[in-house]
Amino acid sequence: MDRLQGMRIFTEVVDSGGFAAAAKAMHLSAPAVTRAVASLEAEIGTRLLIRTTRSVKLTAAGEGYVADCRRILAEIAEAEANAAGSFGNPAGAITITAPVLFGRLYVLPILLDFLDLHPAVQVRFLLLDRVTNLVDEGIDVAIRIAHLPSSGLTARRVGFIRQVVCGSPDYFDRHGEPRIPRDLTSHRLIGRDGIFGGTEWQFGKGTKIRVPISTRLTCNTNDAVIDAAIAGWGLSRFQSYQVAAHVRAGRLRTVLAEFEQEPVPIHIVHAEGRSASGRLRAFVDFASERLRADPVLANPEKV
Repeated sequence: MDRLQGMRIFTEVVDSGGFAAAAKAMHLSAPAVTRAVASLEAEIGTRLLIRTTRSVKLTAAGEGYVADCRRILAEIAEAEANAAGSFGNPAGAITITAPVLFGRLYVLPILLDFLDLHPAVQVRFLLLDRVTNLVDEGIDVAIRIAHLPSSGLTARRVGFIRQVVCGSPDYFDRHGEPRIPRDLTSHRLIGRDGIFGGTEWQFGKGTKIRVPISTRLTCNTNDAVIDAAIAGWGLSRFQSYQVAAHVRAGRLRTVLAEFEQEPVPIHIVHAEGRSASGRLRAFVDFASERLRADPVLANPEKV
């Protein structure tokens, strides 16, 4: 008996709940299914199933073995599909998450093009300004802007951002520019509520410079903070991608660039490693190429 076929039959017996049901599902005779499982047990040297007149039950060894069989068979099926060319035609559902503004500005256009290329793929797109647990929340891919801790996740770096202080040219004409971080204490500052808020801003690539922050205006969305800065009310700090278009258009101007911290990497993160589905790998490859080609993310110092 071919070992892989034995694995397939054994797995089907477990999934179907019995030998007769497995035989029917696989269009085999019941004795052939019984012989296949017996041969598999003999080759391995341990019992995998406890048989009764009404049902079958996995032994402790069988529970571990069936999990390994599922993994091995899935990897073989994926390899065969890739070799046959179905990797070029991915299908199925993907759940993707990204920070709200980054997702809207950068990921959504990529998603729309990806869906146009692959009509058999469905995407659930979650815009969330928090760190998600991929496994617990059923998420396939996450875009994360951070220095990542060690984990079992697969991460692909696709760019960098800077933390930049910005104000409008009109504001600087009226109030002057800060020359060192401590000068910010005498300027009107706009804060961001929630996890992006705080009572101090940090500067410096080596020794950290901590500046206490007191804000008269605090907003709960990045868009509102950006609008307030463009209106000339005060200064705020942003991730460089958030204001790149406004800086290029002259609506905002960055200051204190020489005091900035090290750029922060952008990663595409997923949990399945090399056994990831074809549709997931297709999206990660597609999105990685597009994000890495973006000049704002590839060269954040130009913002």
